[in-house]
Formats: sequence, structure tokens, C-alpha cells
Amino acid sequence: MNPPVRSRPSLSTLAALLFCLLLLPLAQPVSAAVDPKIDATLAALAEDPKTLRSALDVLAQSRDPRASRVLVALDEGRLTIAPGAVLIRTRDGQRVNAADGQPWTGAAGDAPAMTNAVRRVLASSIERARLRSEDRAERLGAARALNDRPSASAEPALRAALAEEQDPEVVTALKLALAPLDLDSPDKDKKLAALAVLANDGELTVLGRLQPLASGDDPEIRAAAQKAITAIGDRQWLRDQGANLFYGLSLGSVLLLAALGLAITFGLMGVINMAHGELLMIGAYATYVVQNLFRAYLPGAFDWYLLAALPVAFLSAAAVGWALERVVLRHLYGRPLETLLATFGLSLILIQTVRLIFGAQNVEVANPSWLSGGIQLTQQLVLPYNRIATILFALAVLVTVWLLFQKTRLGLRVRAVTQNRGMAAAMGIDTRRVDAGTFALGAGVAGLAGVALSQLGNVGPELGQAYIVDSFMVVVLGGVGKLAGAVAGGMGLGIVNKFLEPSMGAVLGKIALLGFIILFIQWRPQGLFAMKGRAVEG
Repeated sequence: MNPPVRSRPSLSTLAALLFCLLLLPLAQPVSAAVDPKIDATLAALAEDPKTLRSALDVLAQSRDPRASRVLVALDEGRLTIAPGAVLIRTRDGQRVNAADGQPWTGAAGDAPAMTNAVRRVLASSIERARLRSEDRAERLGAARALNDRPSASAEPALRAALAEEQDPEVVTALKLALAPLDLDSPDKDKKLAALAVLANDGELTVLGRLQPLASGDDPEIRAAAQKAITAIGDRQWLRDQGANLFYGLSLGSVLLLAALGLAITFGLMGVINMAHGELLMIGAYATYVVQNLFRAYLPGAFDWYLLAALPVAFLSAAAVGWALERVVLRHLYGRPLETLLATFGLSLILIQTVRLIFGAQNVEVANPSWLSGGIQLTQQLVLPYNRIATILFALAVLVTVWLLFQKTRLGLRVRAVTQNRGMAAAMGIDTRRVDAGTFALGAGVAGLAGVALSQLGNVGPELGQAYIVDSFMVVVLGGVGKLAGAVAGGMGLGIVNKFLEPSMGAVLGKIALLGFIILFIQWRPQGLFAMKGRAVEG
């Protein structure tokens, strides 16, 4: 038995079907989003500008695209009221009727009176309108803004947005925005639900609202409020510890960069270099100069000036370090106290030179756009991009220096001179050249630290003075001449310092650290890692 023959649609049928599909979008009603309340509201506002506050409530609750255009124009000062019409001035300077979008050829009209009360209502109205945006980030921002400024007039918009929202993070933000409003509700179930939301995701800003409930008469509400207060406090404690750890790593990275060059030079040559902080300052000012050159001659590539500043800062500081070693320090080897006095005098000379060239005032080094802002983990915890970059940069510099010392011929010669200078010289190594090259390398690393410091604060002639003592503390604690010791000392001091500051204050925390280091050195003079180099020869 033969299978039934299936007829194929003709080309004319397919063409007709395709034509119908193309016309289908045109068949949709073009005025589906038009809200007749907007026409009435704009007409009433044109007749009586004093109805502006009530008009804002209607505009905030409408999905009509004209509503958001009117709110934004009013906020930006582009809205006027003429006899019989509300007008919007477009970006190109033309005036159109807000009701129908047609050009307006009549009188320009007057701007509505904007009192503080109207401005507050306008800000709330714009946020309520943003709750209906197609952009998730805009909805989330609007919900968080309304959470910061709870308003009873925003409650209907919040509940409507919550009923439609699908994104979990936006849903949480909407519930948090509604929770303070529900705390004032006479409905006990609403209060308990709001307290449960705050217990799960509440912030410190609501503690003032919870305290009265925690001492109220209703035992169930009192227990829920106390639970919410405890949960918020526990979450904030964990966030504080996370923030202390992050900022401790950031500070430790700065100390590591500042002390890394000092660990190299002190470990090899036994030079107590009090001018090391000024080498950081030279790197920071080199970054400032490169920034100004980019701003003047390459404004379109300004965001990349920091990458160009890295080799400039390294070479500038290395050149100064090489000159200091060749002119002064090479004659003082084996006399550490004299190197201390000589480098202290050199630091004063460098500071005064910078003052004469750049002035005594601090200069500002701007962050590139890709280092501006941060990662917002919570409303109370933001990780700035510049500090994240500092941690990664310190890691990159550390790995580079380690590879240089462990995998290159220069590193082999430096390690040979450090372990046994006489034997290295007998093997044909020019120890004087190694000394100069190593001191220049340490100075160049200090210049790179100056680049990082320029992104964390202002740059001034006394920049290095703030880090020279901490740099020596890192080197002494970690062990002279050991990269691992510099890492352990820098990160350890940075993290411990940030954990001590909240409870003891910055000054007392620093004193406590100094006292700990003194006691530690009494017990272990060589530091965390055994010291090697000229200081222990003979």
C-alpha cells in the first residue's frame, strides 16, 4: 500500500504567509502605553502650576513614556509651563509640547517654582519611574535609592514593582525598601515579615527604627526586632573584618613595594639608606610629569599614561640610585653608621631639589578611568579598583624580582657576591659593578612603588618620609636581604595594623607594632628569615 501523498504549499502561499508575518508587528496598537491620566494631568498643570506636586505622583505611577520625559526634563531644568501647554526644551534647543511631542511655536512659558519640598518629591518620583525601567541596573539603583530615602508615597510603586520583578537581587532591594514602611504598619504580620527581611539583609541604617520595637510591649515583635538587630550586627562585624583584611593587604602591598628595594640594597651592601623614601618620591613625581605630558600632548590616550609612567619612574629612580652609589656610597662600604648620616643628608638634598622644581605644595595625580570606582560587595563595603590594582601590581613586581634573582646571570652574580664577596671576586665577578647595578635595581623598584603610591594619595616632597620608618620595620622584621622576609614583614605589618586601628587608633596601633618588633628582635635578631650577605661575613 502506497503512503498518502502530501501536498506541498505553493510559492504564492508561502509568500502570502511571509507577508502576513511582516505585517503582524504593524497590527499591534501603537498607543498601548498611552495613559489618559497623563493628558489630564498635563492639562491641569498647564492651567494651574500649583498642582505640580500632585502631578508628580501621577507621573511617577504611570508607564506612559511621556511621564518619564516630563520628570527628567523638570529635574534638568528643561520644563516650562505656557498658557495651555507644558513644554519641554529638547537637547537641540527646540521646544515641544509634552502632551503630543509636537513643536511649539507660541510663548516659551515660565519654569515652575521649585521648592525644597518639590525637589524631594521629584527625586522620589524619578526613582519610582526608574523602577519600571528595562535596565536591571537602573531598577536596582532605584530600589536602593528608595531604601536610603523611605517614602510612603513610593509604597504603591514599590509593591507593583515587587509583584513583577524576577531578578533576585532587585527583589531583595525592593523588599528592603518596603521593610521600613511596613514597620510603621498597624498590621502585625507586615511588621513581622519586615523584621524577617531586615534580619536576613538589613543594614546598619535601620537600627534606629528597630531599637523602639526591641523594647516594645509585644513579645513576638520584640523578639523579632532583637533577632534582627543581632543579625545585622553580626553581618556588619564580618564585613568589617573582610574590609580590614582587604585594606590590610593593600597597605601590606604598599609596604612591600616600599621595602623591597631596601631589602635588596641592605642585604647585599649593608647600606643603611635613609634616602630610600626619596626614591619613592622620585617615582611618584615621574608619574606626575608623565601625566602632564599626556594631558598636554596626548589627551585622547590619557587613560594609558600610567603604563607609560612605569618605565619612566623605574629608570628615573634607578638613575638617581646609580649616581648616589657611584658618587657617595661606594666610598663608605663597611661603615654603616656613616652611610646612615650620608644618606640622611642626601635625602634632605633630594627633598629640597624637588621643592625647587615642583614647589612645596602637594600635586595631584589623577587615576585613569579604569582605576576609578570599585567593586561594591555590599552597601557598606566597596573594594576600590586602585587598591586592587596595587595588590596585583605588588605581586607582579615581586614575581619579576624573584625571577630576576633566580633565573638570570645578573641574579646569579648578585647571590654569589651576597654569600661570599671574596670568592666571587676571585672567580672574576666585578663586585663594584654588581654593587652599582644592584643599588640601581633597588632604587628602580622604589620608583615603581612611587607609581603605586601616586594612585592612593597626593604626591608631595615629604612623601617618602612617611614610609622610610615602615620600610625599615619590614626589612628588620622579615630578615635582611630575603624576599620572603619582605613579603612576610610587609603583609604581616599591613594586616595587623589595619586590625589594630579600629580598637586602638592609628597612633597607638603603630606604637604597639613598634613595641612588638622590638621584643621580637630581642628574641630573634636575624628576623623571620635568616640574614645572609656582607653583614654576616667574616
